[in-house]
This record gives sequence, C-alpha cells and structure tokens, in this order.
Amino acid sequence: MKNFKLTIEYDGTEFNGWQVQKTGRTIQGAIEAALFVMTRQKIRITGSGRTDAGVHAMGQTANFRCNTRLTEKDFFSGLNGLLPSDIVLQSCEQVSSEFHARYNAIEKTYRYNILNRPLPAAIGRQYAWHIKNPLDVDAMQRAADMLKGKHDFSAFENTGSPKSNSVRTVYSAGFTHPPDKRHLNFEISANGFLRYMVRNIVGTLVQVGQSGITVEEFAAIKASLDRNKAGFTAPPHGLFLMSVKY
Repeated sequence: MKNFKLTIEYDGTEFNGWQVQKTGRTIQGAIEAALFVMTRQKIRITGSGRTDAGVHAMGQTANFRCNTRLTEKDFFSGLNGLLPSDIVLQSCEQVSSEFHARYNAIEKTYRYNILNRPLPAAIGRQYAWHIKNPLDVDAMQRAADMLKGKHDFSAFENTGSPKSNSVRTVYSAGFTHPPDKRHLNFEISANGFLRYMVRNIVGTLVQVGQSGITVEEFAAIKASLDRNKAGFTAPPHGLFLMSVKY
C-alpha cells in the first residue's frame, strides 16, 4: 500500500466546494474520478480541509492510499493530463504510511483579496471582493492585531456548526497593499480554522474599515464568543487557501 501526498491549485469558481456531494462539481470528486481512470480503483482522497463553494486554493494538500505499481511521477503527469483545466497538481510525492493531510497539518495560511476602488473589475472580478468606498486600513490592521495568539473564535464560527473546540492559535494576521494601492490583501496563518472563520473575520474587519464599528467594539465582539454580534460573512470568491505546513 502506497501513500501519496498531493499539492493542488484550483479555481473554485465553478465548484461546489472541496467535498464530494450528491450533486454538483467538487474538487475531491474530480480528482477521485481521474484516479479511477488511472487505477480502476475507487480511491478516497483526504484533504487538509474542506474549502467552500467558490473558494480557491494555491496550495491545498491531500493524500490518498492505493495498491499500485504507479509512481509519484506517473500520478503527477497522469492526473494533470486528466483533470479539468481549473485544477492543477503542483506536486505529487510518495510519503510515509502515517502521513495524513488533515491530522498532521500544523499551520494553514489563507489570503483574502479585496479590490478597493470606485469601479469594479471586469478582469479578475472572480478573485476579489469589490468594495467601492475607501477603507481605513490602519484601523483594520489594529483590529487584526487582536486576532494573534490563542483565543476562542466562536464569534467568527458559522452559525449552526457542530459543537467542538473553538480555540485556535493565530500566528499572524495582517493587511498588505500591492503596488497599485487599489488592491488590499488580508493574510492569516493559524494552526487551524473554524468553518467560515476567515470570511466572518474579514466581513467584520471591513465594518471596522468602513467605520461601522470601532476597533474597541471589534475586540468586544471577539471576546463575546457570539456569532450574532460579529459582522457579515465576506463572499467566497476573494478567499484563497495559500499553503499548509506539516
């Protein structure tokens, strides 16, 4: 039995998320279908996490196990030849039998892209959230600084999520401006994320940037552990899973 680790890039625009569902295109489903063509085996792949419909990835990871004579090079070239154009394998490597893409992950990094200018974009509009009014980025950064460290992030967890441990450790969280100054990128790294956590954080930070709430109110929302007090959920198309560390 061999165990293979995949690093995957995908455009989530036309997918119903990562996880296989009864209907609709999914990234997991597309890769498993390609694996069946190569091996004639029903192989289940395990992702580092389940990105939602419309969310993209530059560095999603997954692993699968199978009895095969095929090598990592065979799977790399074969899968890239079979997968649709909106999914590309960055790498495929054979790893130890103990490796698990989800349980062995120690750090994930997400990036959220915002286009902050009066007019929307015609090109690239599916990769950034358009906000036409100027944002107070300094205030947003001060609020983002409060996310760092070990906290209970229940206030930013999706309503109705299964009850579980809501404590996560955020290693970094901050905003950067690409050279054109019209784009704003929020990047956050943590040992794990709750469902919709990044998008709920971004939605609340945007309210800070729009002077809808103060930095102090943002801190109170985080401390409240109440999702109903936080801001709206940012749309999925601006979110990218950038990398997963092991």
